[in-house]
Amino acid sequence: MLLLGEAGRDGNANRRLTVLPASPTLIVWTTITLVVSALGGLVAQAIGLPAAFLCGGTLAVSLAAVLGMKAVTPTPVRNLAFVIIGVSMGAAVDQNTLSLIGQWPISVTALLLVLVAIISATTIALVHLLGMDRETAFLSSSPGHLSFILGISESGRGNMRQIAVVQSIRVLVLTIAVPIGAQIFTFGNLDIPEHLHDMPVPTLLAVLAACAVGGFGLHRLGVPAGYVLGAMLVATFAKLAGLFSGTVPLPVLTLGFIIMGGLIGSRFTGVSAKELRYSALGGLVVAFLAIGIVTIAALLVAQVVDMPFGQIWIAFAPGGLETMGALGIAFGFDTAFVAAHHAFRLLVLGLAIPFIIVAITRKRQEG
Repeated sequence: MLLLGEAGRDGNANRRLTVLPASPTLIVWTTITLVVSALGGLVAQAIGLPAAFLCGGTLAVSLAAVLGMKAVTPTPVRNLAFVIIGVSMGAAVDQNTLSLIGQWPISVTALLLVLVAIISATTIALVHLLGMDRETAFLSSSPGHLSFILGISESGRGNMRQIAVVQSIRVLVLTIAVPIGAQIFTFGNLDIPEHLHDMPVPTLLAVLAACAVGGFGLHRLGVPAGYVLGAMLVATFAKLAGLFSGTVPLPVLTLGFIIMGGLIGSRFTGVSAKELRYSALGGLVVAFLAIGIVTIAALLVAQVVDMPFGQIWIAFAPGGLETMGALGIAFGFDTAFVAAHHAFRLLVLGLAIPFIIVAITRKRQEG
């Protein structure tokens, strides 16, 4: 049997998973999805796009899904990618990357202001420019926690299909725009560390197994992005304790990126052309307003902390933790910093969204 979930929506799979038999059809479409993602990555690599297999794969599968391909990424395959990315993030952490932890309060405070600015600006834009009701606009503008948001919407708050399409376009645009922007705004001065030696295969398998157990534990506890965070935490502690050294081999990491490309692109499976046309503008508004706000905030924070602008930008960008973590790996940024800020964003949203949606509903009823 295979569990086919809601495609890892911004770091937390939809809990209402559909149990499907591991039928030949599902295996075939999964294989096709990954092949399309890999081909998109090869094309992106050939033309020089940053984070080629993630960006190219996402774009290729998204386009194929819109054109009618049944793009699917079953839960076990998705979780494999999450564990690979989590291990890669943990393996990149060392004492040097933790030496700047004293500066994190500055950036975390800025991130909190960024969240308020993004939600306020995009909600207002969606209401006044596109005529959405406030519940749909707010849930469409929330920068993350999509499975949680769709769960709220399914209870009768806002237009769920519209929210799903707007949010999917947001993630698609961010996945493509963030690495290109990070490369442009660092003016070619990315401090990407030299590739360390790869973990031996037995060590890699042992680390992956241990990290999968840690990820499963956090997932069962309901922690957002549980597989990614759990794998990263286990790998980080094991690395700092001297239990292993080296990095995830490039072919394995590339596999993780290919799966992530298929995962993000598969969100557009079943979206009709009418739904896409109706919601596309909203998704672009949400994405580009968020990018503008994040860019301004990252530029300001970069003036007072000793960190690359691109690293701050990826840590602030409102994409999925696993996606932004993968981009952090691709650029050689401080993965602990990136993961901590995205985990904080998910925590804040998880606590705040229910209260805000109740306030909006009461205001609508009183009005």
